[in-house]
Amino acid sequence: MIIRPAKIPAGGTVGVVSPGGPVKAERLDHGVAYLEKRGYRVILGRHVRDSCGYLAGRDADRAEDINRMAHSSEIDALFCSRGGYGSARLLDLLDFTAFAANPKVIVGYSDATALQLALFKRTGLISFSGPMVGVEMGLGIAEFTENHFWSVVTTSADSGKLTALDGPLQCWAPGVVEGRLLGGNLSMLCSLIGTPYLPDFSGTILIIEDIGEYPYRIDRKLMQLRLAGLLQKASGLVVGQFTDCNSDSDSEELNLKELVAGVVSDLDIPVVAGLPYGHEANKYTIPLGVRARLNATDGYLEFLETATV
Repeated sequence: MIIRPAKIPAGGTVGVVSPGGPVKAERLDHGVAYLEKRGYRVILGRHVRDSCGYLAGRDADRAEDINRMAHSSEIDALFCSRGGYGSARLLDLLDFTAFAANPKVIVGYSDATALQLALFKRTGLISFSGPMVGVEMGLGIAEFTENHFWSVVTTSADSGKLTALDGPLQCWAPGVVEGRLLGGNLSMLCSLIGTPYLPDFSGTILIIEDIGEYPYRIDRKLMQLRLAGLLQKASGLVVGQFTDCNSDSDSEELNLKELVAGVVSDLDIPVVAGLPYGHEANKYTIPLGVRARLNATDGYLEFLETATV
């Protein structure tokens, strides 16, 4: 069963949590001010400002913040403060029945991919790869990113055909397919393989991106998807931006297109590249779990249904 959250109402209440790494106080404050300026009431998780090494506090406390807001009928949306690392540590502590009973817009990317995929697996809830409070909203959100984000989470407007910012998506293998759009951050997707929190990718359009990974590490992760049989289940592949993924090695390296071809060339699925989402300043908000059409031949992706009700 697929669950669509209610769109965020004007003047609604946004809950902010830190499921991964600690957020800088100044950025969080600026992000909260941004939301309040747009007319939203903001409720911070009790532990949103906590810090414990590379984590935003203890696992139990971070999970408690999320569960409390999942149960709350006054919270219309749940925004992550930032990514980092730590969301996967919370999955065994989350109350998935609360999310199913009180579906709401959930926004994040990067490390939050673990939370989003687990939610889809356990509840069928559509969530959103989009800007975060202590990152884009706290640093000064790009106009393109801002406009697309609020359109997706507050209206039922047709997003149209998603392309690269300067033209069609790069066609690496032609074809047209339809399926549920699933994926997110490649590293976090790989970390869920073999766990009970990985959705079934049969017939899906797989979407991936990452940041700061050397080419050989991207190769390793793509091969993990292949060896786990996940790539063979997908009907199509959307390659997003792989930001800052060049190494300083003097040895000859394969480029991203060659890495992808090495694991999917025999699968006869359409492949596009260059979709701006995730770790990019100018990006689309991607509803994970929505039905979509990938037209690799003409270089675009489009949503076939609204992500909210």
